[in-house]
Amino acid sequence: MSMEFTAYRTMRGVMADEVGEGFSRETLRRIVDFALPRRGRLLAIFLVLSVVGAVITVATPVLAGRVVRAISDGQAGSVVVRLALLIAVLAVLEAGVGLLTRWFSSRIGEGLILDLRTAVFDHVQTMPVAFFNRTKTGALVSRLNNDVLGAQRAFSDTLSGVVGNVVTLALSLVVMLTTSWQVTVLALVLLPVFVLPARRMGRLLARNQQEAAEHNAAMGNQMTERFSAPGATLVKLFGRPEHESRAFAERADRVRDIGVRSAMVQSVFMTALTLVSALALAMVYGLGGVYALRGSLDSGDVVTLALLLTRLYAPLTSLATARVEVMGAVVAFARVFEVLDLVPLVREPDAPKRLPEGPLAVEMHGVHFAYPSADQVSLASLEDVARLDDRGGTEVLHGVSFRAEAGQMVALVGSSGAGKSTLGTLLPRLYDVDEGSVRVGGVDVRDLSFADLRGAVGVVTQDGHLFHESVRSNLAFARPGASDDEIWEALRGARLDELVGSLPDGLDTVVGERGYRLSGGERQRLTIARLLLGGPRVVVLDEATAHLDSTSEAAVQAALSTALAGRTAIVIAHRLSTIRAADLILVLEHGDVVERGTHAGLLAQGGRYAELYRTQFADTDAAA
Repeated sequence: MSMEFTAYRTMRGVMADEVGEGFSRETLRRIVDFALPRRGRLLAIFLVLSVVGAVITVATPVLAGRVVRAISDGQAGSVVVRLALLIAVLAVLEAGVGLLTRWFSSRIGEGLILDLRTAVFDHVQTMPVAFFNRTKTGALVSRLNNDVLGAQRAFSDTLSGVVGNVVTLALSLVVMLTTSWQVTVLALVLLPVFVLPARRMGRLLARNQQEAAEHNAAMGNQMTERFSAPGATLVKLFGRPEHESRAFAERADRVRDIGVRSAMVQSVFMTALTLVSALALAMVYGLGGVYALRGSLDSGDVVTLALLLTRLYAPLTSLATARVEVMGAVVAFARVFEVLDLVPLVREPDAPKRLPEGPLAVEMHGVHFAYPSADQVSLASLEDVARLDDRGGTEVLHGVSFRAEAGQMVALVGSSGAGKSTLGTLLPRLYDVDEGSVRVGGVDVRDLSFADLRGAVGVVTQDGHLFHESVRSNLAFARPGASDDEIWEALRGARLDELVGSLPDGLDTVVGERGYRLSGGERQRLTIARLLLGGPRVVVLDEATAHLDSTSEAAVQAALSTALAGRTAIVIAHRLSTIRAADLILVLEHGDVVERGTHAGLLAQGGRYAELYRTQFADTDAAA
């Protein structure tokens, strides 16, 4: 056990030297805490099988030594045959136990990775929008793929051998020391030759693992951004494919070099360990043979010691490799735990309240809000920067208050950066207010369950985002299980039923990434159809027609008239002509409401709203 313990301490020391002692201890503890509650029963069976396999592994050399002793003593042939048959039976049992051990190891490893991957995915979905605004998508995907797969390989490929090798190592040492402590001590003299390369090689492998993970994340981010429709278009428009190719090739070249270095380091390490084992075996034969000739040790014991030595150094070699792989897994787990440690700023209440039935009023009272700083929502490694931007926390809304009665339309207008879209994100709780309250149906949105809030509040944004899926899947995202009749009804309300009916595959037509197979107006109307299918009682329209031509705008406005009928609406308007019929118009500037009233009343006041209106229509006339 002393050699295994020394090897383990050596690898732990390497990890501490490379990334800090607190890192290794804490990460290993968290891995254990994560694994035991989920896979405890399977792990117990696996441990029992590993011990049984290790006992069989050590028993075989002992029996082989007895065979040699029986031959040397001139015992009956039946004794030798019985011992040989017992060795054969043990070989069959060892093979069967090995297969079962491997199966349980795979179940444990793959199950834990499933748990870890789903935990990360679910946790990421709880993060605020600011997290996704700052994070590089490729770096985040790398955490779920490359890093989790790195941990998966260590569990699936290494776990099956670690426990068995530890037990084999311990039993082999006990039997060898009992047989001849002098020979055993001599075999262990070469221990420093095992320890010293482990420290050096382990440090190199840890550094290579970290560097490779960073480059793989960078490549993943480049592919994610450049292979999207807007990214690919931008590259083509500016004629930069050669530049992109060079940048990608440089990163891939570095990963290749790291892979070659890692392979050579491991190869040198394993070759050194094999050489140490061979030299130790020569020592056993030499010293054991001398003792046998002197009569202090019989020939069967020499054979037993020699075979057990292979059982001693083979586990050491495997455990050394396992420690190298586990070291990489700890790095991968640490990168995953880094994401899990981000605290979501928006949490579901423990005891949510229920919304009243019927139409819902919306009220904002004394709302103060500042976007969270980078250290609250992001990681430097996910942004691909050396350190996070320390800016942030500047208040952008200063005590905003208004009330939209059930069924009313309230419009928000003002200059860019005035806080209009920010107010729109507070209602569906994409962010939480710092002071004040946002209420729907008289209930603070922070007291509602996510399901109730999402069912009550629907949002149509200006980009009209769609998934690379069918029309049916994109619409059913708002209401899983909706029938085709209900989907067609929503399409009719969005003035899109004729278009979808003319498509080759109808509802099963794939719209392309972000809906780029459709025009801007068609995408926007499809998002309105999605909202209609969801049936919210409160609607937030965030400049839904800002980037459309007049023809598309007219079609979308017709669809919106259906979407807003009988619903409370918060409309963030870029084109003031679209909100003339609003029951209340709020003019925001620098996070404050500077004017409020109806279209006619605000024009009559001749204030900021009238100025915006005149400027916009003057620009329209000039453009015409």
